Amino acid sequence: MEITKLLLKHNEQPAPIFKPELNRDNTLFLDFSTNNAELKEVDFADVKALNKFIFSKIRNADKTYGYGGYMEDREVYRRSSVFYISARESRSIHLGIDVWTQAEKPLHCPLDGKVHSFKNNIRHGDYGPTIVIEHMLGNQKFYTLYGHLSKESLYGLYAGKAISKGDLLAYVGDSSVNGDWPPHLHFQVITDMKDKNGDYPGVCSRAEIEQYRELCPDPIAFFSFD
Repeated sequence: MEITKLLLKHNEQPAPIFKPELNRDNTLFLDFSTNNAELKEVDFADVKALNKFIFSKIRNADKTYGYGGYMEDREVYRRSSVFYISARESRSIHLGIDVWTQAEKPLHCPLDGKVHSFKNNIRHGDYGPTIVIEHMLGNQKFYTLYGHLSKESLYGLYAGKAISKGDLLAYVGDSSVNGDWPPHLHFQVITDMKDKNGDYPGVCSRAEIEQYRELCPDPIAFFSFD
């Protein structure tokens, strides 16, 4: 499923997830790939050092947001056993888009939908508070996942709760609750939840790339960089 084509087919323009909306003028692309030599100087185990690296980049570029990450092969996941598979293999391919911004920043639902599930994934390096919204366009069902939220974002939710396009959905969490990461939203599109609730792999191994490229298509259509 290609999200851009699906949205065009149904003449659907997503509402901005953040306000102001991300655009080329206010957003800095951040490269967390294994090819970025700058990252060799960053202690990934130290969330304060990682936070300083990210937000000094954004501030020095005079931007509001940092973003990036879909299908990016990232060294940073070696900071947590959550992503470990074996001595020879780990999960390092990022399946969503990250938007780095300040903690407690409100975020909004881009399309009409309903709450599929939610959960506080509390392991170190995990999502922390997470919400999954189910959407339907025509006869096509798909899901959007929002990870690294505040605890308060889960209050009052229940499976099946209707969420309208543009509604306030959640708030970005800080490192004390979001899995020990610098404040950011992990946003992911999913075509098949595979019986999972409030959680879904946000990172895969190199061997799983083609499988997850189908399950988690590029979510760039939800962000306007025109």
